[in-house]
Amino acid sequence: MRRTALVTGANRGIGLAIASGLVDAGLEVIIAARDPATAAEVARPLGAGHVQLDVRDPESISAAVQACGAVDVLVNNAGVMPGGPLLDNPTGFAESLAVMVAGPYLLIRALAPGMARRDYGRIVNVSSGWGSFAEGIGGPSGYGVAKAALNALTVAVAQELPATVLVNAMCPGWVRTRMGGSGAPRSPDRGRTRRSG
Repeated sequence: MRRTALVTGANRGIGLAIASGLVDAGLEVIIAARDPATAAEVARPLGAGHVQLDVRDPESISAAVQACGAVDVLVNNAGVMPGGPLLDNPTGFAESLAVMVAGPYLLIRALAPGMARRDYGRIVNVSSGWGSFAEGIGGPSGYGVAKAALNALTVAVAQELPATVLVNAMCPGWVRTRMGGSGAPRSPDRGRTRRSG
């Protein structure tokens, strides 16, 4: 049986590299992005599906889940990196939590029950070293705080779901993307294959 994967923020960078790798592995992949035209353009050469999805918007999440149907693999990759100090940018803090914590939570809540019923599921939350307490919760504005919360969400969700639904967080490292910048040492393809304990 061919599995279906939904990858958020898959129109570029790490998300696109992950989606491409999943296509190569034989999965039916759905590219999710805020701009439907961009999602369609990126999906076409991969032979993937596409869906409009703004993870900040619960109604957009509901519509996308309805459009996708059964999803076996969920990759919560969408991210933002607002600038400035945490206490100086409350808007950036709120956006970080919406995109990297609340959105993944709502997607997991919508899709995990079906995974559990089918006795198969994989949920991967793309995190960061900046979300690690051991590394000091770094990054600008609310980025590190949101990634730390995403790590906590990963652990809590894994405790609630059956063993047939695996839930993990991964850190791709510093990757050359629009967010990571041109000085990053790791390509998106290398970032997608990096494992986190």
